[in-house]
This record gives sequence, C-alpha cells and structure tokens, in this order.
Amino acid sequence: MPGRQELPSTVARSSEKAQRTWIKAHDSAVESYGEGERAHRTAFSALKHAFEKVGDHWEAKEEMGPSDPQAERGTPARGETAGGVDANASKEHLYDMAKRLEIEGRSRMTKDELVDAIAKANDRATARARS
Repeated sequence: MPGRQELPSTVARSSEKAQRTWIKAHDSAVESYGEGERAHRTAFSALKHAFEKVGDHWEAKEEMGPSDPQAERGTPARGETAGGVDANASKEHLYDMAKRLEIEGRSRMTKDELVDAIAKANDRATARARS
C-alpha cells in the first residue's frame, strides 16, 4: 500500500518534508521487504535521522543523524527506541524541549530522565490529538 495511505497521524500533522521523507522510505521498504511492520520501522528510522517528535508531530532537527541506538542500525528491528526523541541530542537541547513541553521537575533530571519524560509527554500529546 502506498505510504501516503499508511501515513501515521503524527507524521500527517507534520511538515510536507517530514511526510515526504516517511512516504519515500516506506515505499522503498515495501519494495524491498513487503508491506508490514518492517516497512514502517524502516520509514520511522529514516524519519528519525532528520526529524524529532515534539508533542503530537515531527519537527526538523538542527543536525541530521540517528536519534537513538535503534535508529543507528542499518536494518531496524524490534526493540526499544526513544519514541522519536532525539536521545543523541545534548542535555541542553533536551532541557529546552522539556521546557517547551512544560515538563515539571526538568531542572533536576538527568539526560536519560529527560528523554523518558519527553517521550511520555509526546505520547500524551499524541493521544490527545487522536481524540
């Protein structure tokens, strides 16, 4: 199925460039692996190289590159990810993102705690956008 018809809601609420990135990677993966979960994982891995999840949508990152160890893999597999949070970003960037998302207690959090808190805030924002 063409990527435009498979577009996840968070990507649909994102820029045209984010949508094109996901669709192109998805459609290419479908040609290589067939339709299904692997094609979606591949598309999200490609998206995470240039975009990060902010609330209920994806925004361009300041610097391109994988967002977490799972996105660094050549062929994405099942496993733990940072949920679109750029876990490879600086603590300062993560703090600024937490501030933007109004996460309480952010000033006392470690980098890993910021990543987790941002991922949870993003999940809540996505759930609110769906309802």
